[in-house]
Amino acid sequence: MADTKQAERRAAKLAKEIQAFAGKHGGAQGQLAHIGQAGTRIVLVGEDGGWGDLVAPTYETARLAAEKAGLTLHDEFDGEFAAKVVTGPYEWTRMAGIQIGGPANG
Repeated sequence: MADTKQAERRAAKLAKEIQAFAGKHGGAQGQLAHIGQAGTRIVLVGEDGGWGDLVAPTYETARLAAEKAGLTLHDEFDGEFAAKVVTGPYEWTRMAGIQIGGPANG
């Protein structure tokens, strides 16, 4: 029973963070991705192209948080959904630039 209450509190906290992200980005959509023992990543994509993520300890907690926040979930991070993400020079140098000899982020 204590685990259930703890999971509900964690989901409520995550839901507030999701709602805050959505508020800053004109709304948001998401996708849940299992990341092994670390839990489940809640990938967030704002209507303005901003993006971010949160980590929940379990898939069930992530799903409950998304439900509490009213987050529309996608089954996959497919091309159409991914196309909503806006990236800039920072992301490019962080994701690939370092490996291919691009400029370092200062």
